[in-house]
Formats: sequence, C-alpha cells, structure tokens
Amino acid sequence: MVNKISIVGAGRVGESVAQILAIKKLTECIALIGRDERRTKGIALDIQETASVHQFDTKLTGSGNISNIKDSSIVIITAGSPRKPGMNRADVMSVNLKIIDDIMNGIIEYAPDAYVIVVSNPVDVLTYYASKKSNWPRNRIIGQAGVLDSMRMSSFIAMETNYSINDIQAMVLGGHGDTMVPLPRFTTVSGISIEHLLDQKTIDHIVQRTRDGGAEILNLKQKSSAYDAPGAAVAMMVESIVQNKHRLLPCISILDGEYGQDNIAIGVPVVLGKHGIEKIVELDFTATEQESFNTSVKTIKNLIQAIKH
Repeated sequence: MVNKISIVGAGRVGESVAQILAIKKLTECIALIGRDERRTKGIALDIQETASVHQFDTKLTGSGNISNIKDSSIVIITAGSPRKPGMNRADVMSVNLKIIDDIMNGIIEYAPDAYVIVVSNPVDVLTYYASKKSNWPRNRIIGQAGVLDSMRMSSFIAMETNYSINDIQAMVLGGHGDTMVPLPRFTTVSGISIEHLLDQKTIDHIVQRTRDGGAEILNLKQKSSAYDAPGAAVAMMVESIVQNKHRLLPCISILDGEYGQDNIAIGVPVVLGKHGIEKIVELDFTATEQESFNTSVKTIKNLIQAIKH
C-alpha cells in the first residue's frame, strides 16, 4: 500500500478507477481532481460511503485544484474530451494535448517523484508527449492500452468458445486504435495457443472485434464510451506497481531501440513493478506480425509528427 494516489479527471473512467483502487486497498488516500469541484467532491463522497460494504479504510477527497495531487506516489490521467460515435481516438488529439500539457505542468510542480499512468486518448501520442514534457526516465511514464485491449480479446474468446475466462491470456500490442496488433500466436488457453484451438475464420473475427472493441461499446451506449473495463485495466497496472508484482503486461512505453524503434510510445510487453516499467520484453515476430506492428508504428509516428508542427 502507498500513501496517496491521485486521479486527474473525474469522469466515468476516473470514478471507476477510484472505486476499484479503494476496494483493492492499494492506497491510504485517493485524491480525485476534476474541473467541476462540486461534482468531484460528490463522486469522492459517494465512493467513500461504500467503505462499510467493501471494508476499506481508504480516504477519498475531491477537488478542482491540481495542487491536491501533492505527495502522490502515482498520478493517473483520465481527463480529456471523450469520443463520440463516429469519432476515432485521434479526432480528440488537439483538445486533449492542451489538457495533458496543463496536467503535466501540475504533476511536475506538485508530484515530481510520482509514476504517471496516461489513459486519455489518443493515449500513444499523449504518453509520448507527457514523457517529453517531463523529461523523466521512461520507466515513470506509462500508457494504458494493451491491458484493456487484451482484456477485451480474452472476453471475446471466452464468449466465442465457452472456455473459462480464467484460463485465457491474450496479448495485444501496438497502438490503441484501428492499427492495434492482436497476437493470436501469443494468446493462449491454459498455455495452448488459440491457433491450435480455433479455426482461422473465428480467430479473424475475434481479432477484428478486439480492434473495434471500444467503438462497439460507444455505438451501443451512444452517450458514453467504456469506463468499467478501462478502470479495471488501470487498477491492474497500479496493483502491479504498488505490490511489486512484476507482472508482464502489454503497456505503452517509450522505446529506445527495442523492436528497432526509438522516439515513439507504443504498446509492448513490459514488466511492471515498484520501479514502474522495469523491463521491456522483445518478441520474435513473424513476417506478418512484423508488418502489422510496422503499420501501427507508422500511424503513431505520423500523429507524433503532427504535434511537432
């Protein structure tokens, strides 16, 4: 357990993250920061009042002032303009870049020793920007994407096959969007690759549904994008850091030569522990997998190039 975790962004994802972190007892204090202070205080109080049911002693506070992140061990950024039906994640980039810029100024000033988890979209580009803005070691700036995408892929496999979700481990790398790279060869049921268990048509369907996972929920909800699954994904990452679990999870990291790439933030397998990203695991891709990864790299680099002009 750490003393304090802050969540900047009191929308539905931030609220979900706060609830799960409190239930998991991962911190003594959770500070929620939102633009609407009154509403943010209400969210914090609402979650606080579930303590007797979930048996946690975590104290939650709500504020509209970024200075309330002071002394946080971890800062989670969920703030930003959400997608609407028909929009992709890159469509909200210009608005969210300004938001991230302001938030990072606050983190640098008030929580200079914190680990930062970026959730806001387009998360690959914003993770890159946060890293460049802070100029901190790359182990301290982490983007959430692959954990969520892998959770979705695992769920779709279970729904398609009726195998227990407890036995399924999926691996999704690359960008968080249309060019994400689901890897059936590294996706298993009790250690057996799904390539040995499912026909190609079924695998192709699962891969495409994984790529469309966020859009599917957005189109169904219409007025809200996903928040429960993203909240659970962030909590998994936080738990691995706080409890020094050394879990191998697909997360967005700045690359420095790994996979033949540098000066980019993209989803790769990493080991998460008390020092944040402690190791990047390099996989040997097939030609087809490499081509998909390269396409994802190109898409992200084009977006990164756009913010430099």
